[in-house]
Amino acid sequence: MNQYMGIGMTSQRTRERLVQRLREKGIHNLSVLQQIKTVPRHIFVDEALASRAYEDTALPIGFSQTISQPFTVARMTEALIDDLNPKKVLEIGTGSGYQTAILANLVEEVYTVERIRELQFRAKRTLRQLNIHNVRFKFDDGNMGWPEHGPYDGIIVTAAPPSIPETLLHQLSPGGRMLVPSGESGNQLLRMISKTSDGLEEEVLEQVEFVPMLGGKV
Repeated sequence: MNQYMGIGMTSQRTRERLVQRLREKGIHNLSVLQQIKTVPRHIFVDEALASRAYEDTALPIGFSQTISQPFTVARMTEALIDDLNPKKVLEIGTGSGYQTAILANLVEEVYTVERIRELQFRAKRTLRQLNIHNVRFKFDDGNMGWPEHGPYDGIIVTAAPPSIPETLLHQLSPGGRMLVPSGESGNQLLRMISKTSDGLEEEVLEQVEFVPMLGGKV
């Protein structure tokens, strides 16, 4: 258990300081803040980076990918679940599995797609260690989503396509919501797209910087 609770720079006190910083930056959903405090981010990164796990910054996880900064994870999760309470969520880009773990503790079912086999393997192993069992994994090109299990109440995309993928919009249920960063590096915007009875509504939340969303499998 100590591995998950952490000591020193990964201790509970360090996590509480991070939560306070997120509050100051505008995160208000108590359930999201609780997950940021309790999910052990340090076990999702290389041991050499564990002491930096509760800094509000993105960190490398190999394969030119990153674990998103805690504020970004909290912001996207909060925007997804506020006033919606989704039961079934699709995540595009499992990565380290950290965002997956946060979601899994807040919704009934998470379906997550990853195109890099080694990252998917590591994420599966880490979530097993945390006794998280309501996540289904798929090794595939994230641009395709996972239509067999759709539609989804919520979709979170953790890499930036140049434009919104139509295939993912089709997998969003009526009343559902998608959080997706899009655009070229240095000019990306985080968008919240809601599927209403009148069609799609889009709201730009803020400027962000994500790794690009690529096709294929590796």
